[in-house]
Amino acid sequence: MTKKPFITEENAIKEDFKGRTNYWMCRPEITNARDLQLCRAILPPGEGHDFHHHPELEEAIYVLEGEVEQWVDREMHVLQRGEVAHILPGVVHATFNASDKDAVILAILSPGSQLGPFAVDVSRDEPWCSLRGGQAEA
Repeated sequence: MTKKPFITEENAIKEDFKGRTNYWMCRPEITNARDLQLCRAILPPGEGHDFHHHPELEEAIYVLEGEVEQWVDREMHVLQRGEVAHILPGVVHATFNASDKDAVILAILSPGSQLGPFAVDVSRDEPWCSLRGGQAEA
């Protein structure tokens, strides 16, 4: 089935998930994408996506607005607007909004589908549950 090439916020798959709002703008369910997924996520202050990994997916996280505390493995960097983090498949990572303003990120994942789980939560496992001094809530 041929799907439309233009996706608006109204056509996106909206997902309210653990304190953030995800707008899936490109993925096989709504586009003809085979090798690409794209999600715009709004992270209110104090929210984020706790430590996890994607067994089969490569990801780039691009900051559109605000700033985020971005973890890739055990390394943390505060990403500002216009900056990106690249994560290989299987690498543990997390994104937190530690500021007092909304942050908006664009997550780009490839391929468009996977056989196994989309994401594996490791936020309760060591060393991930101790990296932020027990602050991880998102």
